[in-house]
Amino acid sequence: MDGILNVLKPPGMTSFDVVSYLRGMLKIKKIGHAGTLDPGAAGVLPVCIGRATKSIEYLMDKDKSYRVELTLGISTDTQDAEGQVVERHHVNLTEQQIVEGISHFTGKIKQVPPMYSAVRVKGKRLYELARAGVTVEREAREVEIYSIRILNIFDNNTKVLFDVMCSKGTYVRTLCADIGKKLGCGAHMSFLIRTKAGAFDICDALTLEDINGLLAHGKLDAKLVKVEELFKNLKKVELNDFSAKRFLNGMIVKLDCLDVKPCEILAVYNNSKEFFALGEVVLKQNQPMLILKKVF
Repeated sequence: MDGILNVLKPPGMTSFDVVSYLRGMLKIKKIGHAGTLDPGAAGVLPVCIGRATKSIEYLMDKDKSYRVELTLGISTDTQDAEGQVVERHHVNLTEQQIVEGISHFTGKIKQVPPMYSAVRVKGKRLYELARAGVTVEREAREVEIYSIRILNIFDNNTKVLFDVMCSKGTYVRTLCADIGKKLGCGAHMSFLIRTKAGAFDICDALTLEDINGLLAHGKLDAKLVKVEELFKNLKKVELNDFSAKRFLNGMIVKLDCLDVKPCEILAVYNNSKEFFALGEVVLKQNQPMLILKKVF
């Protein structure tokens, strides 16, 4: 079994729990997810199976979309509803003030990773340090918020429901906490659903119950997304048997009649029209050549 499953992670399970459950259900060892969702969050969790596990790094690079509920006036140590309340403030903001405050967070912004995160500092996960009561300095990272669309402001202007599209590495709960700081009342993320991860949309996501049913009826393979689908927007090159063998042995191969640029990544197919690798274009004496990037 090879491919990617678009899984709808339920709240209350870790991403690792989902993978472990599927590993047992499918009786397969080679399986992993492409982008952690917090235990309390739900939504799209791409799960890679078989040779598709080699695509995890590419999936994790993709942009993400979320539906978020922001609660103003309450700050927690984890920046979400799972944590302990550390501050409470009265919220006396108009809708216009809230909209204006949130608008400052589109474009490229700096985020300090939360203490309750999997980021490593000197070999230790931040959440391990946080659970031990240790707080350390974290370096701010640049992320990009492509858009924020406010859907509703309600509950006496203390709650905001919005959709956000962002780059990889964005902490949405940190975004919520930073919005609260900007508005002067504190805030936390009270609800999160990932609606999109790269090309994987929540409309097509499968629950664990769905997957179990499809497996029982022998229909699960039809729901697996092939690895090559991830790279369908790349230019394709087909290699004959001789060139494919040289290519897989790490030798560069000549590219003919293809409009390519140096450093461009190509999807590589064999004579049987089967996708098997990614290659990178290099120039040798002004002649485009292909070197091996990744084998699938």
